Amino acid sequence: MKRFAALLLAVALILPACAGREDTAVPDSYDIVIYGGTAAGVIAAAQAVKLGRSAVLIEPGRHLGGLTTGGLGATDIGNKSAIGGLSREFYRRISEYYSADSAWRYEKREEYQSNRGDDVDERYMWTFEPHVAEKIISGLIEEAGVAVVFGEHLDLDSGVEKQEDRITSIRMESGRLFRGKMFIDASYEGDLLALAGVSYHVGREANAQYGETLNGVQTANAVYHQFNNPVSPYLEPGNPSSGLLPGIDPAGPGEEGAGDKRLQAYNFRMCLTDVPENRIPFEKPGSYEPLRYEPLLRYFEAGYESIPWGPTRMPNRKTDTNNRDGFSTDFIGESYTYPEADYDIRQNIVQRHLEYQKGLMWCLANEPRVPAKIREEVSRWGLARDEFQDNGGWSQQIYVREARRMIGSYVMTQHNCQGREVAPDPVGMAAYTMDSHNVQRYVDRQGQLRNEGDVQVGDFPPYPISYRAIIPQTGECGNLLVPVCLSATHISYGSIRMEPVFMVLGQSAATAAAQAIDENKSVQEIDYARLKESLLSQGQVLQ
Repeated sequence: MKRFAALLLAVALILPACAGREDTAVPDSYDIVIYGGTAAGVIAAAQAVKLGRSAVLIEPGRHLGGLTTGGLGATDIGNKSAIGGLSREFYRRISEYYSADSAWRYEKREEYQSNRGDDVDERYMWTFEPHVAEKIISGLIEEAGVAVVFGEHLDLDSGVEKQEDRITSIRMESGRLFRGKMFIDASYEGDLLALAGVSYHVGREANAQYGETLNGVQTANAVYHQFNNPVSPYLEPGNPSSGLLPGIDPAGPGEEGAGDKRLQAYNFRMCLTDVPENRIPFEKPGSYEPLRYEPLLRYFEAGYESIPWGPTRMPNRKTDTNNRDGFSTDFIGESYTYPEADYDIRQNIVQRHLEYQKGLMWCLANEPRVPAKIREEVSRWGLARDEFQDNGGWSQQIYVREARRMIGSYVMTQHNCQGREVAPDPVGMAAYTMDSHNVQRYVDRQGQLRNEGDVQVGDFPPYPISYRAIIPQTGECGNLLVPVCLSATHISYGSIRMEPVFMVLGQSAATAAAQAIDENKSVQEIDYARLKESLLSQGQVLQ
């Protein structure tokens, strides 16, 4: 059976080379078609086959797993007991992998645990190297025998064919068609749901829309990742007539609590190491723009004394390094057009983020205006040579913290997060703080540089996610499920948008899709009681 599964995977891997011409190696008709090889898509595909359904997983890029394999090795979830099913199995397999001495090349397991100070549950492991995550993800797909197609992008002009309220097929830019009974949009961007005519939102809702307090423009709450020392935003310090430095919104910040089209910032999670033989030193990009980093240099000169990054230790002396403080790896203000852009524009946005982050690292390690102790410490680190080897040590996946968000018949809100409203039809649980990264930079009334949009409000227990939040409204599309760009407001999505949660919802989406086929009903009409019973039997945690 394993040899047969491996053969299927090998066939799938060569399909991109055949794109654009008729290919009979893999049939073009499936029970369930999954678009987007994120961790949610992988789990959905594996679950579909476990349930006896034919499934294809279409990934526009070259790698499976999205952020889970793209550098986000520090699992964000909050209460880990809320994670069940195949999602929990992924973390069990991570632990199993690291239980072998051969997995520890640059340090010993006990050294890693001691340095992290973890209270370790030996059955599961929640931190991992990117290439290990990809190995586990690929193993899940191989064992299930899922057909995988790489390098195919949905045609953004005519990529969806519908009859009444059902998708009959989706078309790739190459012209290749995939027919299905059910479809799952597991992408971070939500292109399939948009082309299917499903309602969605981009940006921040006004607080008044759903009776929230943490949505819309947030200046009062933006106390973290902030400029805590005075920094002039002008080209010539203190002179407004000289113009603004790059990346500062002259129209900001807007009315407190008001909605807008702005998005929280994206970045790349960096897998760094301080092991000399495995380290790629930070290099100055050819497109280095010194003015981009002028606010940071002025911040240092105003007394800031930290390294503006947040490294979490990963095995083998590596990190998952994220944004931290007022000026860091988040490219604030540069993500707004990404969700609805075409592929060329998105690629340009991704490249600009990459060049910005490369420039930031070089600046921290080399610019004379950076304090010497910080330059010395940053220079000890570099990209891990044995990670992302086909991309120079940089992740292939930009951190799309939010893009399109579906508007279903049930919209998850701040009230769900804080327990004032409880979804009666859960298909998974979320447990993380309501978390939005900064959205814009602006000039305050004192003429100083400020960040806006950061919200971090938690201290609530795990809460259920409604089944109706992963399906469209009745009449819009009867055979589509959306486990990633689900129906949630900006601020509640900031709590839900965690990789293990996406995996949980991917499994639930595939289970619901299979049930809809069995019952010959739309995803809106299936028997929820039966779905709940199935999910519980799979080890999903619903309460």
